[in-house]
Amino acid sequence: MHSGPIQVLQAANRPGLTARKPRLLIAGATGPLGNEVLRRLVGLQQFDRTQVLAREPITDGLRGVATVLVESDDPRDWPPCAAHTGVILFDPPRLYHERERALWTPRPEQLPQLAAWMRRSGVATLAVVLPHAQGRLPEALKRGLASLDEQAVAALGFERLLIVRSAQKPGMARAPGFLPAVALWMLSIFKYMVPSSEQPVRAVKVAEFVAMALALAPPGIHIAAPEIVWRAAQGDLRGTLSQWLHP
Repeated sequence: MHSGPIQVLQAANRPGLTARKPRLLIAGATGPLGNEVLRRLVGLQQFDRTQVLAREPITDGLRGVATVLVESDDPRDWPPCAAHTGVILFDPPRLYHERERALWTPRPEQLPQLAAWMRRSGVATLAVVLPHAQGRLPEALKRGLASLDEQAVAALGFERLLIVRSAQKPGMARAPGFLPAVALWMLSIFKYMVPSSEQPVRAVKVAEFVAMALALAPPGIHIAAPEIVWRAAQGDLRGTLSQWLHP
């Protein structure tokens, strides 16, 4: 049977089926880094909805951002939600930000339980942004699984697992008394004698790194050492990511 002109016009104007964008789930959208990662990923408009874990209801000014309320501090007690891509950050909240105080921030020891909950929620791609303590991580482990917790996460069966080791600035400890304080200050000078490739990177640069890595990473486990993040922050982000993801 032949179609008439009216049927042809109706078919041309009918909206076609478009692939639905994946949902994003972020744990630890706090601090300078968490805030930058949230804004960067939302701004790219690559996700249908972005969900952030929170202890209490909040109103976020970013369009397409919703909160997932957690009633306890143990991810094993949470019912699963629906998401395709997950991001875990360990940036502590800034207490003078009302929104960040209401968000749920994971502790490093909660990584296996949190990752398992995300896997139950349907997350196939997981990015974990870890702070890197200078001088505490052996060179070989910067490019491999550094702990049993990370090995447990890798065994959960994610289609893509990104572990980003971001350099952090060493802190200054306090010592009682004048002479101990002077001695501590003199010793602290050596804390900053670290390779330039492991110097702290600005939060906005780490956010750009995470966003592009999520877009370009092939299936598998990919671990970014601090010097890779530093090198990418110097300008050639896409080139550094390509060399890292496709050596």
